[in-house]
Amino acid sequence: MNLDHLRYFVALSHTENYTQTAKLLHITQPSLTKAIHSLEAELDIQLFKKTGRNVALTSAGKVFANDVESALLLLDKSVTNVKRFSTQKSPIRIASLRTLSIKWLPDMVQRFIQLNPTAAVQFHFNTDTGLSPDILQGLRDNKYDVAFCSKLDQFSDIEYFPVAKQTIVCITPMTHPLANRSSINLAETLAYPQITFSERSGLHSIMQNLFNDCGGQPISAYAVEEDQAIAGLVASGFGIAVVPNMSILQSMPVKIIPLSFPTWQRILYMATRKHYPSQPAMDEFTKFVREQSKTLSVNNI
Repeated sequence: MNLDHLRYFVALSHTENYTQTAKLLHITQPSLTKAIHSLEAELDIQLFKKTGRNVALTSAGKVFANDVESALLLLDKSVTNVKRFSTQKSPIRIASLRTLSIKWLPDMVQRFIQLNPTAAVQFHFNTDTGLSPDILQGLRDNKYDVAFCSKLDQFSDIEYFPVAKQTIVCITPMTHPLANRSSINLAETLAYPQITFSERSGLHSIMQNLFNDCGGQPISAYAVEEDQAIAGLVASGFGIAVVPNMSILQSMPVKIIPLSFPTWQRILYMATRKHYPSQPAMDEFTKFVREQSKTLSVNNI
């Protein structure tokens, strides 16, 4: 049964005039007449009877018109509802270490949006996420869809992909005795009180190993979880520190001193759950991040 013929029939049932209906539908009157005759032939029943220059519904026509109009309204509503799915944006919940949230992550997401303008994606950034263990636990608990943080081996159900790297530097207050150095051996920092990473930090064990390689552990004046908080204490004169070379350091009153030994880089990762049901928007974004990271040979931040 032709859907257009049904719509013509409903329109004619309201106007009861072929000429007027044809104008409303923007078709010729013969086309309308042919459509109604075709519908009557298919049903094997008369739907209209002539009343002078107009037409009127037959008893059967009235019943059919009422049902068809209801059916068409329901069909149109259903089509509208279905079309909403094509315009709805799929949410992607992102968690990230603050060091990546300042510049690297916004730049990556903006690049994705610019290169994929038709992607139906709505990004949700979770900035108050804490340390890598908290972020990965939130990812495991389905609070986030993708995370950008350090790699922790105890989260075996998480898949990691390297996306960014940082070098390690020594930072000092601007008036510190080491502030005039252009580079420094890590062993030379052992004589000065330091702001160190607390045990909950993903960098704690890494720093311990680096200092062991240099002959000892630093004098810890304060132990702090986050690298940005450490930088703040150094800027205020509470001690020196060995931290990743974050972009925020450039805007702080600290001296940034490259390490001559050991040379080590911190790798940061995109983390996703293994064996997680495929989601087109998520798959598109994570594929983009992988491709961009490969092209840039792991981004420096």
